[in-house]
Amino acid sequence: MDVPSAILTLFLIMDPLGNIPLFLAALKPVRPERRRLVLVREIAIAYLVLVAAVLVGQHVLRFLGLEQETVSIGGGIVLFLIAVRMIFPGEGSMAGDTPEGEPFIVPLAVPFVAGPSAVAAVLLLERSAPEHTAALLAAVTIAWTLSAVILLSSTFFYRLLRERGLIAVERLMGMLLVMIAVQMFMNGVRAFLAR
Repeated sequence: MDVPSAILTLFLIMDPLGNIPLFLAALKPVRPERRRLVLVREIAIAYLVLVAAVLVGQHVLRFLGLEQETVSIGGGIVLFLIAVRMIFPGEGSMAGDTPEGEPFIVPLAVPFVAGPSAVAAVLLLERSAPEHTAALLAAVTIAWTLSAVILLSSTFFYRLLRERGLIAVERLMGMLLVMIAVQMFMNGVRAFLAR
């Protein structure tokens, strides 16, 4: 497993810079003195979801009878849809309708940080190199840490880049994710046809 490539892929999928406006909007109804605590809690929950995907994901896939090709093709499609949404955002939220009040798990932890594409990427990386679980855990931890630092500094980055700067960065990350998604899809199709 190429750990730097896994870190970059997971970091791009988590999209912390693109999530800054979403996090700030979701935390607006929360009392100012609780915002930092809620943010830390949600980021920690996202990490637990990703670690659980590393540790038990393969057992769930085996139980369901899903093969690596299926995860690669499905993950590529989901990641592609999310990347296209990053490049061409429509009206409405990627999280759909969310409950009122203080965010808990939805939408901050899941799907903004540990969304379906991040979980699919983790499953795919684990399935492609099952003997490198420790390396994958390290990659997840590093990508998550980078994302957490950016999200914990969200007000600083928002002041620095402003709305237009964040939009430009998100579009760029979306373009990179489109290419990663297409590669995931093609790898799955190629592996399926080679059987």
